[in-house]
Amino acid sequence: MTVTSIRRAYQVIKTSLHYGLDELIPSKLTPWYFKLLRCCLFWIRNQHKSKVGGERLKLAMLELGPVYIKFGQMLSTRRDLLDDEWAEELSMLQDRVPPFDATIARQMIETELGHSIDTYFNDFDDVPLASASISQVHTATLKSNGKPVVLKVLRPNVEVQVHADLQLMFLAASLMETILGHGNRLRPSEVVDDYRTTIEGELNLKLEALSAIKLRNNFLDSNSLYIPYMYENLCFTRLIVMERVDGIPVSDRAALEAQGTNLKILAERGVELFFTQVFRDNFFHADMHPGNIFVSREHPEDPYYIGLDCGIMGTLTEEDKRYLAENFLAFFNRDYHRIAQLYIESGWVSADTDVTAFEQAVKVVCEPMFNKPLDEISFGHVLLELFRTARRFDMVVQPQLVLLEKTLLYIEGLGRQLYPQLDLWQTAKPFLEKWMSEQVGPKAIANKIKQELPYWADKLPELPELIYDNLKVGKNFVNAQNKILDRYLKQHQKAHKSNYLLLTAVTLIICGTMLNNQHSILWPSYTCIAVGIILWLLGWRSRPKNRKF
Repeated sequence: MTVTSIRRAYQVIKTSLHYGLDELIPSKLTPWYFKLLRCCLFWIRNQHKSKVGGERLKLAMLELGPVYIKFGQMLSTRRDLLDDEWAEELSMLQDRVPPFDATIARQMIETELGHSIDTYFNDFDDVPLASASISQVHTATLKSNGKPVVLKVLRPNVEVQVHADLQLMFLAASLMETILGHGNRLRPSEVVDDYRTTIEGELNLKLEALSAIKLRNNFLDSNSLYIPYMYENLCFTRLIVMERVDGIPVSDRAALEAQGTNLKILAERGVELFFTQVFRDNFFHADMHPGNIFVSREHPEDPYYIGLDCGIMGTLTEEDKRYLAENFLAFFNRDYHRIAQLYIESGWVSADTDVTAFEQAVKVVCEPMFNKPLDEISFGHVLLELFRTARRFDMVVQPQLVLLEKTLLYIEGLGRQLYPQLDLWQTAKPFLEKWMSEQVGPKAIANKIKQELPYWADKLPELPELIYDNLKVGKNFVNAQNKILDRYLKQHQKAHKSNYLLLTAVTLIICGTMLNNQHSILWPSYTCIAVGIILWLLGWRSRPKNRKF
């Protein structure tokens, strides 16, 4: 480890002990070397004994900075791992980071461009439009066409800090697994690895630009979502340049009402957007918190969303999509046995799980929902409660399902904030039923044939030759098998003949013996014939085996 890493490690340990995080580990699970290290750092005392464990962890992460704040935000979505109290505390973490110096920002932008800022931009604003843990945003106008743009640039040395903190997180996770055992429910190394994948993706702004381009193309003809245009020739690993779009923050309900925005349509479109991204495109924006979502100022009677920051995107396997859709439909139809079966069929819980016990647990979660008004039923919380229930049955939640759960909670929360009477059933059920009908039945078969048609069209000219070659191979194979069969039959016939002669010889010997006992003059003749047959058989069987028939 470098000197910087050692200093950072000491800072993390000091902060953890300052908030008494070590005391949250049961004493009987704490190894002797852990207790010895704590004694060696006797001058660092727990100054927050009156606070509960979740609050202590939240405050420690706030003090440790951006990487740990984002880690805490991710942990808050893992209701399959954390208790409610801990998850609720971590969900309050806010990523508020002071901006870095504009001179440094200019230098970093020019390094990526390979030219001065004035080569491409006018009116570059040194005051950042926004500042976050990973990056900072400035505004300007393009020299080529005069259009307003925003420049998003990574913070200086952020990669070094992230990788140093990740290394410490992995060390801490390994220590926790040693203390708690590898079979523990928290699975710390797995959680840190999931986080590493997410945050390293955010460190490559070029990937974010490509994701934004793909999402934009998916909704080019949509009246629900607009993704700003990316100037791909000005996008790099540490810098991206995109169209600047004016909108109202989705959380500013007062401003939306002031311009006469149709909030009912807006809320319903948010739910439709979620299901369209997941089930139609299998590519969904997984960081749709209020800071990344705006609403258009144009056409308030027919409003659309503006989506920013495509650094975290999610996808599902075809199997997970189908099981998820069936899960929602089974919930609509109150078919709890089917929900339990789907969890097992999908591999989310073990195949040897007691289906009846799991069904009852699911029913306890879902049935009370049907006694509530429609505007109090939460899709996201149903999914969350199902995950939490499945946790008791050793459910292994995949990272993409965690992203999905987080996204659904965001979307649903926004929808309910905009229009509290939002009827999720009426909005979502027809969409899911239509999607399922397209996956099963004649229409699905037709779509599958349509998808495979280009492949078969490419292979069609080769088909006659392939058929001829296969028929020729088949004919040669049959001929070879016939020859082997003929040889076997001939060998079998000769073996049968030899067995018959051998049986005759044995019979003659027995008869000769019987006649000898009766002093018959015929017994020498029978015995000689029998011996002759045996000698002939021995000579025939000793012939070379490779002779031709």
